[in-house]
Amino acid sequence: MVATISVSSPNSTLLKNPIYLKDSSSNFVGGSLKGLCLNLKPRQQRRDSINFVAASSSTAPSATTSNSNGRFYFNITGFPFPLGPFLNRLTIRTEAVKGSIWLFEQEQALGFSSVSTNIRMTVIKLKSGGLWVHAPIAPTDECVQLIKELGAPVEYIVLPTFAYEHKIFVGPFSRKFPRAQVWVAPRQWSWPLNLPLEFFGIFRAKTLKDEDLSTPWASDIEQKVLSSPEVGIGPYVEVAFYHKPSRTLLVTDAVIFVSRQPPECINKESLLASAKNGLAVKILSKGKEVPDEPVVDNKRNLQKGWERMVLQILFLGPSNLLEPNASFEQMSEKLIVSPIVKTLVFSKVPEKVRDWVYSISRDWKFRRIIPAHFAAPINASRSDFRAAFGFLDEFLDDRYDTWPSLSLLFSSIKGKAASYFPPDDMRTLSSLDQFLVSVGAVKKTVSGRKR
Repeated sequence: MVATISVSSPNSTLLKNPIYLKDSSSNFVGGSLKGLCLNLKPRQQRRDSINFVAASSSTAPSATTSNSNGRFYFNITGFPFPLGPFLNRLTIRTEAVKGSIWLFEQEQALGFSSVSTNIRMTVIKLKSGGLWVHAPIAPTDECVQLIKELGAPVEYIVLPTFAYEHKIFVGPFSRKFPRAQVWVAPRQWSWPLNLPLEFFGIFRAKTLKDEDLSTPWASDIEQKVLSSPEVGIGPYVEVAFYHKPSRTLLVTDAVIFVSRQPPECINKESLLASAKNGLAVKILSKGKEVPDEPVVDNKRNLQKGWERMVLQILFLGPSNLLEPNASFEQMSEKLIVSPIVKTLVFSKVPEKVRDWVYSISRDWKFRRIIPAHFAAPINASRSDFRAAFGFLDEFLDDRYDTWPSLSLLFSSIKGKAASYFPPDDMRTLSSLDQFLVSVGAVKKTVSGRKR
């Protein structure tokens, strides 16, 4: 999600019976699929112009030493593509805030392609002593063990979005922690069939409500819901959370931060495969001659593989995969809204998005952001968060031309640069948007002006 803007559901031949297999230790493992998202190993980062920093982890990543022990997870479902890894998922745990927030990350691969991303689960220790789990990932034995090592019971499991790649793991994860309460974002739906939550193994779930102070974690964590039914075939729903003791904002797909180096959870083989000059590179080479040469294992090719992955995930069809560095530099080391989410979702409902962003930045004095993909945690202020949404001015009518304060006006101006995406890279995504509008899958800008 990066941000995925549509929900996937299991393909039709598997709709009647979810798949559950037993691994070598006789534990049930839910068959599932994973969607499009990225992450980066938390590292100290610096961006000179606006001073974003991806905060360094206070502890080293924890994982078992075996490549397969405790990492089995059978995964074949998904629309439009089955997403891997299909049998083996490494889990990496880092401590984002000492003694209170931990990040758990796994790799995701787009079908049988060489494009891999990451997905992130965030675990917060509440004042009650229990654990609050945000956007659960595949509950492999390794993942479950890393959670148990925290020495606290899982009390709440939270699905903060409608998106399938996060939803698919909630049921299997909750069966590993049967005493935990499950909470889900409102207006859950799936495509191409709108299936009930029970189909995904999610039972007796409670619904998250906007600014609900009656939740059992309200003294620790607040929440704000963005729900936009007008986007297209289904609503876009995302719930933002604010952990008050650590001043941390949690989002799913709203913003991302692409670091220059690849995430640790993506294996070397995937990066080297992406560095090869295959069919996609030849198509997106701007007519230049594409050398057909073996890819050696070195730092340069690993970096090239990462840059190609990022551009394909953000733009679907970037303008030049042969030489990706220039476009990658435009997209990395800054807090942004994913081009996919910007184009297919947020541009359709600019007023609702801006009201949500303004409410978050007005009420919550956060100093770091943890998205579900790409780098985290990100040291960023409320002004930085608003700046990432500066592009909304293009879609708002005259009533929204003036920001409520000078600080917000400055954020809007700064956001113009933060939300600049290379026009050549945006062509495929813009064409897709026009096609989806023409067939009614998504709508034109619902309100405001179009430029």
